[in-house]
Amino acid sequence: MTEPLRRALVASTTPQAQEAAATLRATEDWVSEREADVIIALGGDGFMLQTLHAQLEGPGAPTPVFGMNLGTVGFLMNEWRDGGLEQRLANSKSFKVTPLRMTAQTISGETHSLPAINEVSLLRETRQTAKLEVTLNDRLVISELACDGILAATPAGSTAYNFSAQGPILPLGSALIALTPISPFRPRRWRGAILPDKARIGIRVLEPAKRPVSAVADQREVRDVARVDIAIDRTRELTLLFDPEHALDDRITMEQFIE
Repeated sequence: MTEPLRRALVASTTPQAQEAAATLRATEDWVSEREADVIIALGGDGFMLQTLHAQLEGPGAPTPVFGMNLGTVGFLMNEWRDGGLEQRLANSKSFKVTPLRMTAQTISGETHSLPAINEVSLLRETRQTAKLEVTLNDRLVISELACDGILAATPAGSTAYNFSAQGPILPLGSALIALTPISPFRPRRWRGAILPDKARIGIRVLEPAKRPVSAVADQREVRDVARVDIAIDRTRELTLLFDPEHALDDRITMEQFIE
């Protein structure tokens, strides 16, 4: 007989998530996150990203996460139900998510290395247009991009900021990265690129003191960057668990048809 999975419970600070957590704690047995085979996360998409980032930065291999939506959109979450959890976990479908790694060098010479599950974005800090030089695998592809910014998105993050910036939705498992400009001015006709996930993207800020730019890996920001390098980090693969009827790959596909 198969032993039940050891489960840890984490919850957002919102009243709805805390109330749901209290319900589950009264009816289920729980262990610490370090001891768990699976983590149950209660909250919205922002809390799911927070939970996944904790897994990326923790010791050892990341633990699979099964989220239940007690937020707004819940794109990365399953439906909240307070019963049948053991059976749901047994029937769940796993999806692998490989994060990006951003290495940012600031004007002052500091280096910051941060993971991004959704996207890495570069954004102008002032009213002045950002001017960026873009390389792909050390090959110059755009000598000067005048814009509000640029972002690189994973398939899991392609429906978020990337899609709002008119970038493409990437099917989960497509092994692609979306490189999308934000309000590009020159070259006016460039609307971005779809790249293989083995690509190494380099972005150099032109006139960084005069035209300051910040770099953001999901929610974590580095200001006054001079250069940013972006690549897939294959050493820290994450696992998300979903109910069969809530397949993430199908949800990503169907986002293209929502009015």
